[in-house]
Amino acid sequence: MKKAWLETSLSALTTFALAISCGSAFAQIKVGVSVSATGPAASLGIPEKNTFALLPKEISGQQVQYIVLDDATDSTTAVKNTRKLISEEKVDLLIGSTVVPGSLAMSDVATESGTPMISMAASAALVEPLDGKRRWIFKTPQNDSQMATAIVAHMLDAGVKSVAFIGFPDAYGEGWYREFSKLAELRKLKIVANERFARPDTSVTGQVLKIVSANPDAVLIAGAGTPAALPQKTLKERGYKGKIYQTHGVANNDFLRVCGKDCEGTFLPAGPLLVAEQLADSNPVKKSAMAYRTAYEKAYGAGSVSTFGGHAWDAGMLLGAAAPQALRKGKPGTPEFRATLRDGIQAIKNLPVSQGIVNMSPSDHVGFDQRARVMVEIVNGNWKLLGAAQ
Repeated sequence: MKKAWLETSLSALTTFALAISCGSAFAQIKVGVSVSATGPAASLGIPEKNTFALLPKEISGQQVQYIVLDDATDSTTAVKNTRKLISEEKVDLLIGSTVVPGSLAMSDVATESGTPMISMAASAALVEPLDGKRRWIFKTPQNDSQMATAIVAHMLDAGVKSVAFIGFPDAYGEGWYREFSKLAELRKLKIVANERFARPDTSVTGQVLKIVSANPDAVLIAGAGTPAALPQKTLKERGYKGKIYQTHGVANNDFLRVCGKDCEGTFLPAGPLLVAEQLADSNPVKKSAMAYRTAYEKAYGAGSVSTFGGHAWDAGMLLGAAAPQALRKGKPGTPEFRATLRDGIQAIKNLPVSQGIVNMSPSDHVGFDQRARVMVEIVNGNWKLLGAAQ
């Protein structure tokens, strides 16, 4: 009888231990990531992927699991990844994708499932207007509209009166043209050409010949990553002597390497992380930007940091700020936890991240002000801070 009782007790303890173990696994915070680690946006996606290995694996005593999938810079794959992360992995938070088309495609699935999502792509269309669909979507890069304002201000100060535009034919390029053209019209800048090129293109000679024939004072290239070097190199080959502007989509060393000497004198707006060591000690973003730079370069080598990895780091910081409160109100793996996490991200105030100071609200799911942007010039193959862009 004693033996039977002992066996029953041991069986019950084993069942209890397994229940606790399963419960703990179920209760961990799961973060699903779709990143463009291959394909045309790989130079942006690889540092993002690398960064997830550096993020905290525990928040308020709760384990955090990052499930990172590659979407190969393909929107269809980004959607497949998102559905897999939601249906099979039961993630509490989505992060991704690297580029705008993939992020827009992911956002539909996130909204359908009531899963908060943090995009690492720039377009304001991801979070504006903040309707019922977009209430689930946040993003860490600065809006294209915010950066376009900086470019227009710099052009006017430099005496530019006419501009040619060449950008991607997807949501990134179209978003930039929409925002830039509105500001150009308002500030009396004349757009004399409007061309497009695809991320995988190997030639833009036809588009550049049209631009050169229009003889603009400046050219704005709205591309991202190394593909954005192609129009610039072609412009230089064709003898263009005017000013060239790029967007913050090229703010990494791979772009400098591919573009080489043809990028000398290029202007672009960027997050302060790009030139963190050049910021004044009084700049409120310097400490948080340098914290990421130090962590990344310790893991991957001196000079390896990228502003795009910073977008992933900042997504992790948003989670870290919002999760403690969400954990007090709900259990990971439940709709209640996901909804509370969404509310917590929206309520974040005065959070220093690698790219700025975040102040979210029901009408602003980026949360950046002018402290999140600087103007930069490429000088001797390096990024040179020109000053804050107002």
